[in-house]
Amino acid sequence: MSNGYESRRAWEDFVGPNLAYVAELYEEYLVNPTAIPADVRDLFERFGNPVSMEEIGEVVQVDAWAAEQLVAAQDLMRSVRQYGHLVADTYPLKQSDPFADEGLLNPASVGLTGADLRQIPARLLWPTDLKSLAGGGPRTTNGTDTTKITDTTATGWDVYQRLLEVYTGSMAYEFAHVHQKGEREWLQDAVESGRFAVHLDAEEQRALLGRLTEVEGLETFLQRTFVGQKRFSIEGVDILVPILDELIHQSLALGTQQVMMGMAHRGRLNVLAHVLGKPYEAIFSEFHQSPHKDLVPSEGSMGMNFGWTGDVKYHLGARRTLAKQAVLQARLVLANNPSHLEFVDPVVEGYTRAAQDCRDVGGAPPQDVQAALAILVHGDASFPGEGVVAETLNLSRLPGYGTGGTVHILVNNLVGFTAVAKETRSTHYASDLAIGFEIPVIHVNADDPEACLTAASLAHAYRTEFHKDVLIEIIGYRRYGHNEMDDPMVTQPQLYAVIQNHPRVRSLYAQHLLAQGHVTEEQVSDMEQRVQARLQESLATTRDTGVPVDLPEAPGNGGDAAIETGVPLAVLQDLNTQLLKWPEGFTIYPKLDRILKRREHSFNEAGVVDWAQAEVLALATLVQEGTPIRLTGQDTERGTFSQRHLVLHDVNKQETYTPLQHLLDRKATFAVHNSPLSEASVLGFEYGYSVQAPETLVLWEAQYGDFANAAQVIIDQFLAAGHAKWRQPSGLVLLLPHGYEGQGPEHSSARLERYLQLAAENDLQVAVPTTSAQYFHLLRRQAQRLGEQGRPLVVMTPKSLLRSPRTASAWQEFTSGQFSPVLVTGSPQPTRVLLCSGKVALDLEAALNDSPGMCSTTAILRLEQLYPFPETEIAAMWLKWKNVKQVRWVQEEPRNMGAWSYVEPRIRQGMPAGMSISYVGREERSSPAEGLPQMHEWAQSKLLQGALSEDITVGSNERPNSISKG
Repeated sequence: MSNGYESRRAWEDFVGPNLAYVAELYEEYLVNPTAIPADVRDLFERFGNPVSMEEIGEVVQVDAWAAEQLVAAQDLMRSVRQYGHLVADTYPLKQSDPFADEGLLNPASVGLTGADLRQIPARLLWPTDLKSLAGGGPRTTNGTDTTKITDTTATGWDVYQRLLEVYTGSMAYEFAHVHQKGEREWLQDAVESGRFAVHLDAEEQRALLGRLTEVEGLETFLQRTFVGQKRFSIEGVDILVPILDELIHQSLALGTQQVMMGMAHRGRLNVLAHVLGKPYEAIFSEFHQSPHKDLVPSEGSMGMNFGWTGDVKYHLGARRTLAKQAVLQARLVLANNPSHLEFVDPVVEGYTRAAQDCRDVGGAPPQDVQAALAILVHGDASFPGEGVVAETLNLSRLPGYGTGGTVHILVNNLVGFTAVAKETRSTHYASDLAIGFEIPVIHVNADDPEACLTAASLAHAYRTEFHKDVLIEIIGYRRYGHNEMDDPMVTQPQLYAVIQNHPRVRSLYAQHLLAQGHVTEEQVSDMEQRVQARLQESLATTRDTGVPVDLPEAPGNGGDAAIETGVPLAVLQDLNTQLLKWPEGFTIYPKLDRILKRREHSFNEAGVVDWAQAEVLALATLVQEGTPIRLTGQDTERGTFSQRHLVLHDVNKQETYTPLQHLLDRKATFAVHNSPLSEASVLGFEYGYSVQAPETLVLWEAQYGDFANAAQVIIDQFLAAGHAKWRQPSGLVLLLPHGYEGQGPEHSSARLERYLQLAAENDLQVAVPTTSAQYFHLLRRQAQRLGEQGRPLVVMTPKSLLRSPRTASAWQEFTSGQFSPVLVTGSPQPTRVLLCSGKVALDLEAALNDSPGMCSTTAILRLEQLYPFPETEIAAMWLKWKNVKQVRWVQEEPRNMGAWSYVEPRIRQGMPAGMSISYVGREERSSPAEGLPQMHEWAQSKLLQGALSEDITVGSNERPNSISKG
């Protein structure tokens, strides 16, 4: 509320009946503020009572005209603020916007004229200091300065002109959708006051011109030197590099230690060179112009046999360390990514969260959002088109996934390959998806460099102030086709006729500086010549001497040597006791209380440990030993099957307690989070976290293993191939509930065959443990393998067997030993061997126990690890077993799924001469499992009969689910 003097000045232009009408509105405002128009209500809140009743006099008739004009003027100003972006000068090619309604911003649209606006004092329409009305806001190359204004002369017309300048120039804004009033007001003030405008002096302008010359120079040099080679040039949005420069500069000034970036292929080589500092020589080498061309992992390399395959040059990432006087200042990271657009987004978010979390203390990891910044560069077709974008945006404010705000840069070059906007999105702007997440949007003309830097400055300031996402849309164009061999005139002839005649941004900015007298023609020419000379020198170096290539070592055996993972009994007992304690006064659900108490009894008295208890003990031992742990997934805190209960809930208060975060002598953090209902973004996030924090055991659990294929791109392009393509290790663990139990096609298979198909070059580990002790040792083994030799671990976990005595292990199995790739039960000298993996092994054991006559002749050989394949262990069994006449592979999955296609050639290759293997399981199917419980029961029964029988009918067609042996 202003003081009395200010209030009198605010209302002094209202006299007579006009003042009476305003006073009448104020009386109504006192009774019911919401009944008054918002703009008038704001005036009352700022300036208070317009006048006392004594000052009104004997006014009988109230003239509403002046007040109606004020309300109309407020509506006009609000329209400019809210819809100015529709008519803004943000398109370099000056395309007309079909949605633009210029009449909406005309005074006539609210029944006013310019003369009317000149009668309204500016202070009634301008919320901030009138000094900012006098051209104090952001100046842009394409804009004009507002006429100098004083407090006494400023009118509504001046406000209107100033708002047009701010909201319809080279920059435009959308933030009316932001729900928080404080944020909206902050944004409006920041925009209109120009607090974050970038004002460059002559030297800084010349530096910016030099930067644009470097950006353009590299592209034109590549175009001229490597004719017809793909590079996906940045031309048309050259300003992306200076924008990244500005964001990095702003971040480092505030103490940010790591900047994580993700982007697609367009402009990537330029960003690698000029932001990440990749030498020109290395880039030229990747165009196959050096003697080392066959050693470089780039497009077209053939005949390489170094244990990795590499990737095309415009997929590769980089890491750069910034230091001053040998003191580390920051690290810049550009993530490797495939051609699957936008799937790198959650990976970069995982990088960033890992860089923000402090994991070397006990308890939950504290997060410092200022320690790292995520910058994601999107395309105008992929941002609204790829669903992983929305999934990633949804992570931004979740406690387990937020990174304190990401700066999104949407590079709009008007065309997606050959498709234009009307073919690629149903929204007006490519950025409209962000509106639903309350993300402020800044549209900016790519041909106005200083406006683009102001957009970056404002975006970073908003992220710093509110720790939320913000989006900059750079509107430019694509100078060539999708790639340099593509002719865009075939599909966009009119557009490219304009582009061919459109000057480049460096030329436009040079002309702007020449007009200002801030640069000379000689300086402009010298900049270009120096850049080209440097590029030519780098090319000559590459051709003459080559560039040393840092080849990775070929993958070894993945550390498959046995690792002792037992834990002393006293330690396990102590941890088990701690895990079953919670603070005094903390009341958990009585039923859960009884369940947890049984864990104490089963360990200390019965001497057996079930699956969930083995898991929590494994995690507890690792936390106590100093391995940070992060476990996430849908319903993971409790467990899909109500088995885990890592987070306890007080039944009387909104409080939780996580025992693993309160262990005595803990040396590392433990984090557990329920994830959103997403697979692609969440698994991508956890992959990124595991890469950035290689010392951390990161586990992701699918609600059911079958659902993991919603993240197939992450699995195929990152998890399985990341090391071979990018030399990028990950120790991520996938927990995939698996097993045929009559729950239908989407709750049974976990698509085991897909991971086995991907398994090669020691890229993965695939395990199907069937006892709680095996699972315990497997997790601890994975923790010991983390680091440079880390590789993902895919675990098929049980469902109904989680509480079964058949999977529970005696405590003695936890105190010594290690994970065993194979387990053997049954006859010590069998004539028949049933090879299998997973739950079916336990079903076979039960069936065998019901057939005593077969026990002496049959052995069950469980493959607890499928990849790397346990050749040595299986070979040892063939040497031990002298009387084997029959070997069968038994699986629950259809013949074209599961492990059969993978194990059959490997088992056959290692078998003694004269021995063969046959298949027992479901026939080939398009769907993994039966939908009806009766069909499932029948199929399972036939499977077990076929496994134990002397012979079965091959290809029987008695039922649609016939079981075959072949």
